[in-house]
Amino acid sequence: LADGSARSFPIAVGRSRDLIPIGTTEIVRKRRNPTWVPTPSMRRKDPTLPAAVPPGPRNPMGLYALDLGWTYYRIHGTNEPQSIGRAASSGCFRMLPKDIEAVFGLVSTGTKVTVIEGRLPKLPDPAPAAPVLPETKAL
Repeated sequence: LADGSARSFPIAVGRSRDLIPIGTTEIVRKRRNPTWVPTPSMRRKDPTLPAAVPPGPRNPMGLYALDLGWTYYRIHGTNEPQSIGRAASSGCFRMLPKDIEAVFGLVSTGTKVTVIEGRLPKLPDPAPAAPVLPETKAL
């Protein structure tokens, strides 16, 4: 961010390691209400896929897409929020609808995007909540 701080968001990534690009690219285009077009490899795997899915609730990209400099890779929303936090995509980086909306507003074309391999360290589990004791009455 402008003040030097950073924000992080949960994402979904490619189902297999070979679907996840590693390295640096940039945002080359921002799209609101994108049309989803299956990639050629998706169509080879499943010829029944539609040629395109227009904006709307059936669109797997959600309401916002950030096209990356890598062909066929985007950061976008999703119509399957339960996939976030999983290896669930065909290679794109999915975000929760509210999170991609926030990122969409923060970035511009030309923004550098670096994808690294690995996981963030696991955070410790929060301390358990103090037990709630039943209310007592004085006699």
